[in-house]
Amino acid sequence: MAAPKKGRRQSAPGKPGRALVFILIALVALTGGMFLSGHTTPRLGIDLAGGTSITLEARNEPGQKNAINPTNMNTAVDIINNRVNGLGVSEAEVQTQGDRNIIVNIPKGTNEKQAREQVGTTAQLYFRPVITQAPSGPAPEPSPSSSSGTDKEKDKGKATDKATDKATDKDGANSPSSSASPQGRAVSEALKADPTPNPSDKAKDDQAKDGKKKDEKPSPTPSTDPATAKLQEQFTKLDCTDKKARAAAGKGIKPSEPTIACGKSPDGKTWDKFILAPAEVDGKDVDEAQATIRQDTGAWVVNMDFTKSGSKKFAKTTSKLSTQQPPQNQFAIVMDGEVVSAPSVRTTLSANAEISGSFNQESAKDLANILSYGALPLTFHEQSVTTVSPALGGEQLKAGLIAGAIGLALVVIYLVVYYRGLSLIAIASLLVSAALTYTIMTLLGPTIKFALNLPAVCGAIVAIGITADSFIVFFERVRDEVREGRTLRPAVERAWPRARRTILVSDFVSFLAAAVLFIVTVGKVQGFAFTLGLTTLLDVVVVFFFTKPLMTLMARRKFFADGHKWSGFDPKRLGIKPPIRRSRRTAGSSVGPVDPKEA
Repeated sequence: MAAPKKGRRQSAPGKPGRALVFILIALVALTGGMFLSGHTTPRLGIDLAGGTSITLEARNEPGQKNAINPTNMNTAVDIINNRVNGLGVSEAEVQTQGDRNIIVNIPKGTNEKQAREQVGTTAQLYFRPVITQAPSGPAPEPSPSSSSGTDKEKDKGKATDKATDKATDKDGANSPSSSASPQGRAVSEALKADPTPNPSDKAKDDQAKDGKKKDEKPSPTPSTDPATAKLQEQFTKLDCTDKKARAAAGKGIKPSEPTIACGKSPDGKTWDKFILAPAEVDGKDVDEAQATIRQDTGAWVVNMDFTKSGSKKFAKTTSKLSTQQPPQNQFAIVMDGEVVSAPSVRTTLSANAEISGSFNQESAKDLANILSYGALPLTFHEQSVTTVSPALGGEQLKAGLIAGAIGLALVVIYLVVYYRGLSLIAIASLLVSAALTYTIMTLLGPTIKFALNLPAVCGAIVAIGITADSFIVFFERVRDEVREGRTLRPAVERAWPRARRTILVSDFVSFLAAAVLFIVTVGKVQGFAFTLGLTTLLDVVVVFFFTKPLMTLMARRKFFADGHKWSGFDPKRLGIKPPIRRSRRTAGSSVGPVDPKEA
């Protein structure tokens, strides 16, 4: 029987110290990352930090049906989130509740009146003619030769330089030239997508260069207007790579006034800045917008259908823009002050239009949703506004922590009374689990904007019982092996596979429940589910990499191996004859004592 015994010992993990070193390195790394990030405490939610909670109810406009749908509600959430973040609020929570409600939670430190005005206003969509467009950012602007977008500039009469001269004559200032690469191009079904200026446009350019062009089509802004000079100055200073500057651009400007705005460039990686003329078409004039695939090219495009009145206004606008040179032949689609697309116009359009460009399925559907949301004007009624006091949240947190401390104390008392020395392993494991939970929650704040709210604290408290259950399962398996007549070291190794299966099944059920709860719920309940799932995963890590290796090391100590009465393996408490030793057996004996007793 000696050979099988030796084989069993060799199959068991022989170097538990490696696992303990691993968990120690993980703790040091997480703690170091926490201090290096500058965040040493978890990010608190609105119920603990205080702030304002606004409930908005979506309502159909008169004459509109089925406007309240998941697509429009999700689009509204994105728009409102952009609005409150534009106020400098980086911790705002915007989410849907039910079919028609949106909850906006704004932490303390925000102008409540301004926030309520921002989130309660129906999203505004406008079509504005483009006066000037230029790249924006700290990088130097491209030279005129690079912004022309073609190697055939000499044959085409250097259209970009002429467009710059024309903008200068009209605006009375040296407006920067813009690349003729808008986000899309509005075309009709019969129009070919040819970016080359037509001969009539070139002739008009030549007239403008020679000073012979008359003011047949006046510029959207007068060249001698002081407001235009101020707008040009704002345009020159505008840096669209600055989030605050983007939010402030054009703020407070009426639709009937020219403005400046920012928009993503066609590559989606850089920013362009614009001077825009007064709005000539409203988002309510769009009847429907859909993202589709063109049969001839296989490219994603966005089709727009206008209302009867919108068709007239759009035809008038596109008729004027189609005679201009880039960038003044573009119209900007402006949503909440930001240019979401700036297609160019080559012909007069009326009832419908197509926006084509470098779209993929996602970007085409996003633009269609924006256009549809402007066309289906959901209005939001302010259902309730609640001011959450940090004192109230602090009191609730204090009560929750007291409850958690009481629960933890009861668990520790139970472990000490029932498991004696084994309780030291359990308590050490609880401390390691708590340290991992705290550091990870702290790091998740700046990385994924995880906020620790009261339900999340409750999830962490519930996790104490789940973690303690894992220790109890393992300890009882070891004690059962000792009752069967095995010494402590082989008892630990034989008990581990069975305990491991039970622990994994139990934690899997808890994690599955947390995952389902996180998916099917909204709001603060998700914080409870997230914390419960996180601590369940950490329980597996702690048991595998700390509790089991530490138990293996302790089993080698005489205090535990000899069954000291305070070790948790006292023979009298286990119902076996002392000492805890493997008795010599005959060749046919393979079981424990003939008459084992129960504790």
